[in-house]
Amino acid sequence: MTLDYHALLPELILGTTVLVVLVIDLFPVEKYWAAVAGLTGMFLAFIPVLTLGFCESLSFCDDTGVRVLFSGSYVIDPFSLVMKGLFLIAAFVALLIAVGYLESGRFYEGEYYFLLIASVFGAFVMASSRDLITVFVALELVTAPTFLLAGWRKGDARSNEAAMKFFIIGVISSSVLLFGMSLVYGTTGELTFNAINAASADLGDARPLFALGLVFTLLGFAFKVSAVPFHFWTPDVYEGSPTPVSAYLSVVSKTAGFVGLLTFTYIAFANHRDIWGPLLAILAAASIILGNVVALKQTNVIRLLGYSSIAQAGFMLVPLGAAAAEGATGTELEDAFFATVTYLLIYAFMNLGAFAVVIAVRNRIGSFDLADWGGLSRYAPGLATLVAIFFFSLAGIPPLAGWFAKLVMFRAAVSLGGPWGITLAVIAVLGSVVGLVYYAKVAKSAWFDPLPDGVVAEDLAAPAWTPGLQLALGITALAVIVMGIFPGLISKVGEISTDIFTALG
Repeated sequence: MTLDYHALLPELILGTTVLVVLVIDLFPVEKYWAAVAGLTGMFLAFIPVLTLGFCESLSFCDDTGVRVLFSGSYVIDPFSLVMKGLFLIAAFVALLIAVGYLESGRFYEGEYYFLLIASVFGAFVMASSRDLITVFVALELVTAPTFLLAGWRKGDARSNEAAMKFFIIGVISSSVLLFGMSLVYGTTGELTFNAINAASADLGDARPLFALGLVFTLLGFAFKVSAVPFHFWTPDVYEGSPTPVSAYLSVVSKTAGFVGLLTFTYIAFANHRDIWGPLLAILAAASIILGNVVALKQTNVIRLLGYSSIAQAGFMLVPLGAAAAEGATGTELEDAFFATVTYLLIYAFMNLGAFAVVIAVRNRIGSFDLADWGGLSRYAPGLATLVAIFFFSLAGIPPLAGWFAKLVMFRAAVSLGGPWGITLAVIAVLGSVVGLVYYAKVAKSAWFDPLPDGVVAEDLAAPAWTPGLQLALGITALAVIVMGIFPGLISKVGEISTDIFTALG
């Protein structure tokens, strides 16, 4: 068997980075170097991702098509490359956010960086996995390190509680997912997604059992993306975990779950949209309604972002659920795929930015409670501006990037027509209106509320950001503004990812 080392080069670099960070931690040197090694490795891994993506323009590329490795178990296609690029950029920003946080407290730094990059490696593998075993192993590699990261504040009871809840729910969801996969394998006798798709076209009497396996598999991923009614771990884990870990969970871990969901539904279960379409549509509606309504009552910004993350998962599920439930084919299914991928890309930047600015405000005033954010614009106008940028982007207010994410989602649902498409579009519109209320509440506290009683602005002179946090805020703010003003840039990336349909034939 001949290996395509160019295709595997990103994985080889990132895997080497994991080992280098581990070795650095073994020596008595400043653990800051482990972070430097991690950031450098992710930057280097991004280079072959680009060369693979633009292979047609490079003279040294011999193979410019979809690269199928290990008998169809591992595929390098435009969709996987877009997701890998997103994972690297999001993890890069998450690591920048974490560096200053870890240095400011008594934390084990080296192990943190090792676990974070190991989790990113799992997400990386997930993007190209096209069989049941590889997907499950990749997903566990994404999730297992985060159980430890959630409890990184070892002396904090809430952090310990968050880690325990996350571990228990994570194990349950993995069991559900594995049970579903076992039924799928048992009824089809196949492991690779394309083979499952072909074998499931005519199952005869085994179809009900296969349908049960399909449902359990998707429910396992619903836990991972924190869709209702499998959301209950999210607010507590986000609040109890170190804030950089919450940022990572809300973007990289959630996106890895969506990658698995997309590849299963569009490849392995392509012949059974009549089953998974209504299921995802119901999960989308429930997530939007519950996430937005409960977020209205939150006064802690981290819990607010936790429920916001649940609602955002619902918005991402709307195109998939609506298109499949309406029996869409061809271009309409492709548009739904494009809408979800584009939403994921934009969400990553605006949500990481929101967590980064929340950390910066916390550094300045020592609180995540909205009641303590009053008067922020008087003594930290730059921070207050960033708060407005990220939270209004999450609300979908132009010209910030969130408006385009909402637009492609609405367009995908409305263009379908039919009861599922229209119903989900209406729920999404109402959910967006409710979302604007609580997102605006955060900006209002920062800009218009008075200083809390007994607080003097001159007393709040603590530094708001470290160089790493400052760079993270700069990257995410620039991305949110540029993508909002020039949506064609991110639209082009989303269109590239839909080339997965070419691979499906």
